[in-house]
Amino acid sequence: MRLSVIIPAYNEAGRIGPTLEAVISYLAGLPRWHPAEVLVVDDGSCDETASLATACGSTPLVDVRCLRHRSNRGKGAAVRTGFAASVGDRLLLCDADLATPIEELERLAEAAGSGIAIGSRAVDRRLIENPQPWYRDLMGRSFNLGVQLLATPGIHDSQCGFKLFPGDVGRRLASVQRLDGFAFDVELLARSRAWGVRIVEVAVRWRHVEASRVRPLAHSADMLADLVRIAGWRLFGGLRDPGPEGP
Repeated sequence: MRLSVIIPAYNEAGRIGPTLEAVISYLAGLPRWHPAEVLVVDDGSCDETASLATACGSTPLVDVRCLRHRSNRGKGAAVRTGFAASVGDRLLLCDADLATPIEELERLAEAAGSGIAIGSRAVDRRLIENPQPWYRDLMGRSFNLGVQLLATPGIHDSQCGFKLFPGDVGRRLASVQRLDGFAFDVELLARSRAWGVRIVEVAVRWRHVEASRVRPLAHSADMLADLVRIAGWRLFGGLRDPGPEGP
């Protein structure tokens, strides 16, 4: 079973090298995922993210590629690009800061079955090794309450950047995904649920990492507006399954 790891990246020159080293080293020791691929999607970075990702190079067991956007389009757009370009039987969406360690992949794989497994900080908060600032935590909890009310009832943490998708589902999602901003996670989960795909939340280790690309005040209004859009699609049939061949 082949694995594709999709890492959206924007101005991540300071950590993309160590992140890729950790991911490649870990995947090299997991024969059941070979051959694996790692797709870094550089979302119009102004630094050396792309060149450093490319310099990591491939190994016989792990193929590393860097895909580039000419301008910054948003994390959702980067994920869509990575999913569409993937070839894996399973797609792991992984943040460039490795706030959830790559080793937690096995927790998701064991729980996923034929569906989607998403890392969650809400299932067992004892696994949070370094909590985020109180105001970030409060905003996250408030947003997740809105997610449960308007989009995906029963999912308590839609925003953890560690999710495992079936490859065919991920590529179908890429063909219809519309949101480019940080609410893209909610759209992916809402569409998947509307298509009848099983989603399970899995407790994972997580730690707050400084230099987050999320600006709470600047992005909150955009995320709320996108959440209302998703609620409208859900209400009026805008989350329909395009089928294996896409829209």
